[in-house]
Amino acid sequence: MNDDLNLSQYSTSALLRMHGALLSELRSRGVLRSENNPTGDYAEYLFSRAFGWTLETNSRSGYDAIDSDGIRYQIKGRRLAQRRSRQLSFIRNLDLKPFDFLAGVIFDADFSVIRAALVPVDVVKEQSRFVEHVRGWQLFLKDSIWDVPGVIDVTDDLKRAEKAL
Repeated sequence: MNDDLNLSQYSTSALLRMHGALLSELRSRGVLRSENNPTGDYAEYLFSRAFGWTLETNSRSGYDAIDSDGIRYQIKGRRLAQRRSRQLSFIRNLDLKPFDFLAGVIFDADFSVIRAALVPVDVVKEQSRFVEHVRGWQLFLKDSIWDVPGVIDVTDDLKRAEKAL
């Protein structure tokens, strides 16, 4: 789609107005739930659609969704654009095990799903490091994490949910 869409003809102010209008439309469709960067909201939306999870309110601490069996999921997404880092946003209170699984997805620059996984909380702790100055745990969703026992590859599930949109 990027090849078909020539945005160079628009002024900076027109592009920013379009950006705002796009975000508003995505919120009205229920894809986005906040005013934040859309990557996290879109990840939550895709996982909930793929697995039928119930999304918690934005103020819920520790997890973002719950399934019909009461399993709690912290959902994180990373969009690979100019910086190709796979660092997810920091995880708080990991010692308290505030979720059962981390549902992580890596998006390409155009928001298409590259890879997705369900990572048990104990694996998250083993694969993370605590960063004192932000008081949170840092996890990189590298390809090697898919080889760790207990990690479930759900890439195909998210790609199906993506195609259904």
